Amino acid sequence: MSKPQISVILSTYNQPEWLEKVLWGYAQQEFTDFEVVIADDGSTETTRAKIEQMTPELPFPVQHVWHPDNGFQKTIILNEAIKVAQADYLLFSDGDCIPRKDFLSVHARHMESGFFLSGGYFKLPMEISKAISKSDIEAQNCFDVSWLKQHGLKSSFKNNKLTQSSLKQKLLNWITPTQATWNGHNSSGWRSDIVAANGFDERMQYGGEDRELGERLFNAGIKAKQLRYSAICVHLDHPRGYVKPEMLSKNAAIRKRTKTEKLVRTPYGLDTEKS
Repeated sequence: MSKPQISVILSTYNQPEWLEKVLWGYAQQEFTDFEVVIADDGSTETTRAKIEQMTPELPFPVQHVWHPDNGFQKTIILNEAIKVAQADYLLFSDGDCIPRKDFLSVHARHMESGFFLSGGYFKLPMEISKAISKSDIEAQNCFDVSWLKQHGLKSSFKNNKLTQSSLKQKLLNWITPTQATWNGHNSSGWRSDIVAANGFDERMQYGGEDRELGERLFNAGIKAKQLRYSAICVHLDHPRGYVKPEMLSKNAAIRKRTKTEKLVRTPYGLDTEKS
């Protein structure tokens, strides 16, 4: 079997109900030459069972990469997922972000040598996150502002993220003050660039751990394209009980050194010797 054009790497941790909705989102994609690699940061057997149940029903190949739960170790399992991913182009998102049907086609259309792509997400409140069914994903209701408002979404400028107008998308991507950065929920780039940077820094836990990879790519001369308003996924709500102040301060110090010393590679990445 020939290798896919894109490997989608999804991080997850004990959210099988959300992961199921996300996988149904990928089942609706207009672009079909892809695989999904689930980077599982130590979920229980419930997640494994859900993946095994769904895989025969999905129109794309699925790999499940898992390690034992040892606290927030997303960077380590993402690197393991990179090692098994088949494609030359890698897209990173989360197991709580449902992609719109044109999500992968937008990334595929904008991929270009010397660039990575920076997308955003649209946060949903918990009640709407729970209300989304498989049929709502198939009908793309969860990307329809009027449907979301019927289910309690408040009016906001941020609702423009769900615009279907390509002209409006281009304008908003151009005028947004938000910088194009490597966002773990919606970014993609060439495997060769990511491997040259030695992947994710495995010392890092929650807080900027994705962006630090992007900062090394910038230091290496890779540029970013802003797709905040055109590569669309909706983010399902969840608590973040794993966030600790010491994680944030440690990560901030690593990122500061990356920027100050203009580092292009971490010694604590893909090729780190595991004890």
